[in-house]
Amino acid sequence: MKNTILSLTAAVFMTGVILTGCQSSSEKVKNAENDLQEAKENVSDAKQDLTDARQDSITEYMKFKKESEEKIVAHEKSIAEFKARISNEKKEIKAQYEKKLAGIEQKNTDMKKRLQNYKEQGKDKWEIFKTEFNHDMDELGNALKNLSEKNVK
Repeated sequence: MKNTILSLTAAVFMTGVILTGCQSSSEKVKNAENDLQEAKENVSDAKQDLTDARQDSITEYMKFKKESEEKIVAHEKSIAEFKARISNEKKEIKAQYEKKLAGIEQKNTDMKKRLQNYKEQGKDKWEIFKTEFNHDMDELGNALKNLSEKNVK
């Protein structure tokens, strides 16, 4: 008797599991259509995010480039002013300053080329480029400032 009840309970349970676990083909199609629509929306959102990120990156680069070009032009102006100031110096002193100025002027030109030749290579490399470029620009500005201060004294 126990075996019969146990067998009957197991059969009813198995039948219930099978009936509730099966989906009709129309339900499967609806679920697949919903999944497809959701995937299309996700792709659309991802494309928009990518477009926004690219635009932000371009805007940031253009701003950085403009600011850097202004610094380079300011350095060129300072170099020209310094050359005018040392024109009346003694020959030996003038030669020393001109030699130092030539080095600074070359670095300034190299920085200008480096900025113009930069190609997009990803966010990480952009951050590295920007950090190194700013560091080099600061060093160049300090070298020019130190040279000017020595001439004034």
